[in-house]
Amino acid sequence: MNFALITDDDVPHVVALWQQCGLTRPWNDPYLDIAEARRGPTSAVLVSRRGDGVAASVMAGLDGHRGWLYYVAVAPALQGTGLGRAAVAAGEDWLREAGARKVQLMVRSTNAQVVGFYERLGYEDQATTVLGRWF
Repeated sequence: MNFALITDDDVPHVVALWQQCGLTRPWNDPYLDIAEARRGPTSAVLVSRRGDGVAASVMAGLDGHRGWLYYVAVAPALQGTGLGRAAVAAGEDWLREAGARKVQLMVRSTNAQVVGFYERLGYEDQATTVLGRWF
């Protein structure tokens, strides 16, 4: 369950994985999200490869105060094998090395199964409301 930085060849596999896992939304271009994460030293996309494809991914980013995890995905056929836990650990390790003191993530409130997954890993509801606005 080794994780490494994404390569150019991995990008279409990662986008396909995110789509299989229902993580993409019409208003977020996954190719742009990957490109922006790869652009600077405060974020990264990590992948675990299987054969010619990508079995799991995690995007990690440091905002200067907190670390964030995004796009934690495991190929549907491999879910329940510990690969999701390994992806979270890889993202946390990257953030720790980048200087983060805390890690956070956002899960859609309707996704109870995934909320339960993170709770089993020790994540807790932060009792906050996330507000946003598109530019």
